[in-house]
Amino acid sequence: MDVPAFTGRHLARLAGGTLAAVRVPGFLGPDRCRAVTGALDRLPTAPYDPGRVPTPVLRFGPALNDYRMPGGGLDADRYWAEADAARAAWERAAIRPDPVAHALDRLGEAWGAPAVPATIGGRPAFGGTLREINAGLLMHYDDINREFPDGLFDQDVVAQLAFNLYVSVASGGGATTVWRHRWDPADEDYRDAYGYQPRAVEGCQYVELPPHLGDGLLFDPAHFHAVAPNRGAGRRVAFAFFVGLTSGGRLVVWS
Repeated sequence: MDVPAFTGRHLARLAGGTLAAVRVPGFLGPDRCRAVTGALDRLPTAPYDPGRVPTPVLRFGPALNDYRMPGGGLDADRYWAEADAARAAWERAAIRPDPVAHALDRLGEAWGAPAVPATIGGRPAFGGTLREINAGLLMHYDDINREFPDGLFDQDVVAQLAFNLYVSVASGGGATTVWRHRWDPADEDYRDAYGYQPRAVEGCQYVELPPHLGDGLLFDPAHFHAVAPNRGAGRRVAFAFFVGLTSGGRLVVWS
């Protein structure tokens, strides 16, 4: 669904599973996108470990799943050190307009209450990673309650959404595809590195969402999803975070 602005109803329908994705074209205007991308060289970026993520992806900022230990715990010392370093680097970069703050403000307005960081032992999780994905991503899913089954946040998250804001796009390709399929134990027969082979979703309904400059996109990442490689010139750069709906009806954010 393409809409002029996110609303609380959109978030509720996504959380309830009756809507696949909501996209706001021009969520950030082209001049603002160019201002943001022109300042990105002030941020320290690094690639993922190719042993874990076989397609090259540049990123800024820590994502909790990258610090998950065998058994489901969090490598807290490493995570908090890198979260603090990322916050300091973001402050030094002073990117204006601030695309993450803009997104959080709009989502809070839609919900009628602020979108605030999820907390772990009272400490706010980092939210707002930058990722440059030009060669695509394998099909996978994201679900904080499966990734950390013993619980991680001080808040109980009952639904999880993924937000992406595209500040640079290639001339073709780079679409996010979302399938009407959630993880099932039988899917492990199709495991491929951090993701899954296409056979896991054969016959499933899907929606394909090509990126456009300035788009803001929300979808349910517990559904299997993938990113196609770019075709043509340009970089596919997006700011991303997760939005959790808590049992108390609040919105919390993390990456």
